[in-house]
Amino acid sequence: MGGVRGIVLDSSVLFPSADDEVIGDAGLSSGAEFLLRKLRYSSIPIGISHEQGLSRSKECLLKEVAKTYLCTIFCLSPEDDISSKVSQIWEGKDGRLIHVVSWCREDIFQKKNGSHVVKVIVGSAEREASNDSGYAVTAEMLSISINKLQELPLLVCSMNTKAAGEEALAVGYVMKPSREEDFAKLQLVDAILHKATDEILAVDMASPSENSDKVTFTRNLQELQRYVECLADCCVIDPFNNIFPILDRMKIQQILMGLETLNINGRCRIRAPSFIKVDSFDDPNLEQRLAEAKLRLPSIVKPQVACGVSDAHSMAIVFKVDHYKNLNVPLPAVVQEYVDHSSLIYKFYALGGKVFHAVKKSIPNADTLMNLAAEKGLKPLHFDRHNILKSLPVSKEQLNVDNHKLDLELVKDAADWLRRTLDLTIFGFDVVIQEGSGDHVIVDVNYLPSFKEVPDDIAIPAFWDALKEKIVSRKNQKA
Repeated sequence: MGGVRGIVLDSSVLFPSADDEVIGDAGLSSGAEFLLRKLRYSSIPIGISHEQGLSRSKECLLKEVAKTYLCTIFCLSPEDDISSKVSQIWEGKDGRLIHVVSWCREDIFQKKNGSHVVKVIVGSAEREASNDSGYAVTAEMLSISINKLQELPLLVCSMNTKAAGEEALAVGYVMKPSREEDFAKLQLVDAILHKATDEILAVDMASPSENSDKVTFTRNLQELQRYVECLADCCVIDPFNNIFPILDRMKIQQILMGLETLNINGRCRIRAPSFIKVDSFDDPNLEQRLAEAKLRLPSIVKPQVACGVSDAHSMAIVFKVDHYKNLNVPLPAVVQEYVDHSSLIYKFYALGGKVFHAVKKSIPNADTLMNLAAEKGLKPLHFDRHNILKSLPVSKEQLNVDNHKLDLELVKDAADWLRRTLDLTIFGFDVVIQEGSGDHVIVDVNYLPSFKEVPDDIAIPAFWDALKEKIVSRKNQKA
């Protein structure tokens, strides 16, 4: 028998009555707050289950309890397989799942869940709870009775000790609740650095909801978010909400239009590429919309979702208008201007107030690309952004950085503008310089890039300086 991999508390054990309305913390049943406080710092996933039709006051209280004590809420019907529902959100299958229900609801959840689910029945009036201080739980047991919620931590301890074997040592203590709470609140970290873009399960661009509701993160990231909400003094680098524009190519394109405020006479322009959003490649007005946006062929088509999902980097270069139909690029999509840039791309990295860059080989100019693609009838060229040089034809022309005059101060001004606009500490962006006009065009923005093009002896000190600067700034704001 494995240890406890998760605990789901039915709403019946949290509320004193099925009918009474609840008001604030007074609505919790006896022992519920004690138990939740214990479990909150146990490193065991905790959930709260309830059926549909819960009163509004109870539903609001459950949400507040879940936020305070880092719990996941599950809406269950009597026919649901609890284990299956939980597994959709909680990772890992080793160990046993504990489902805690009130004695008055013990017969509601009758679906067989297998030996890895143990039902713990609280306060049964007709059966005697176990008097065994060690809670002799066997692998065959599917239900256990306890007198009150306060006994659950001892049961969990017993199950985990048995699973760990003879080497396990259980330590008991007696402490005032206020002192226990003080210990539990000891902050283990002063700052959190994350890359939430690597923890995305799904992004729903069709949702009319706010950004936070469009993105589904992994359970680990959700737990981190709940943890951060309880640490008022913890500095998050960078706040989760600040990365949402990076996930949406349409949103970031709209933001980049603000670069025009940096342009002055006698200096190169820095700008966003021309673009439009496309919800359907069968749009009869697509050609007209492209013309109105001054988008000439060829053009690049990218999914609106910029990262975090498997097909976010599946793109195409289109040479003919009629080739948009049945184009194999996820929708909604962004059609972006193809900028002739002599096969050179400048990759910029921003670490706090410091900016670094590297020059990389890129795809050829439009005329060269069309000549290379003509062999295949100018059909759309599909490619993956992460393997762009392997997916697309490459110009054989010798690269010459001297063909372009990079206005480094202008790009640094743009980096500073992006940092303030996006409120990000660590990010990257790609710049191409348009042949003829000399326009500096920012074609991509990303969060927490690898910095692999920057030497370690330069990047690492700058990285730590950026973190320290952010942490000190946050503390000064709190002072």
